[in-house]
Amino acid sequence: MQTTLGQYNETQSQDAFALQNSKLLKVQLNQVTVQAKMGAMVAYQGQVTFEHAGSGGVGRFLKKAMTGEGTQLMKITGTGEVFLADLAQDIHLIYLENDFVTCNGSNVLAFDAGIDWDIKIERGAGAMAGGFTNMSLQGTGWVAIISNGPPVLLNVAQAQTFVDPQAAITWSSGVTTSFKTDFKMKDLIGKGSGEQVQLAFAGQGWVLVQPSEGTVKGALGATGGGGATSNSPLGGILGQ
Repeated sequence: MQTTLGQYNETQSQDAFALQNSKLLKVQLNQVTVQAKMGAMVAYQGQVTFEHAGSGGVGRFLKKAMTGEGTQLMKITGTGEVFLADLAQDIHLIYLENDFVTCNGSNVLAFDAGIDWDIKIERGAGAMAGGFTNMSLQGTGWVAIISNGPPVLLNVAQAQTFVDPQAAITWSSGVTTSFKTDFKMKDLIGKGSGEQVQLAFAGQGWVLVQPSEGTVKGALGATGGGGATSNSPLGGILGQ
């Protein structure tokens, strides 16, 4: 048989997390136990078990119930390999070394089960936003995030950085956030620009911005959104 399918052969990488391609993640379960977005499995080989990961404690359960943040997670164990994806969105890998990142919950695809997560509430935008919530991922291990299209990685230390809350999907531990508002009377009568609230970033680090302002779950009363090592596939400025 002659075919052009050879270009799609399975990657032979033995890394715990490896990109099969830009939209498909391969996880070696003999190296890690993984928590992943519910329904993200597209294929697996070997002996693999899937179970609901739960909220991980009463505190996180209450935060999830109150805010709606934190994607539904499944725990994946076994001795084989599993392939994960979500609506053919772009996948990006971060390796944390006793560090943390903050992510929009809907943009978290999977992470090493040894990494601790919690729900972080960003307040300060006033009644217009009601507060934004995100997931904090902390520890040592791999994190896979997804973006709706190819993102841009902005170095926060180089200039004042303001991002639409629905487009800011991940930022590093050295970054602090606040809110910038552009509230005018015309906004009250339906003639606003739709850009009344932006997330302001400062500090030493980076923010990853997707080319989409799609609806993001997790705001209190409104929709909104939301280091890695230098060898992270995210690029060169991560080590700065």
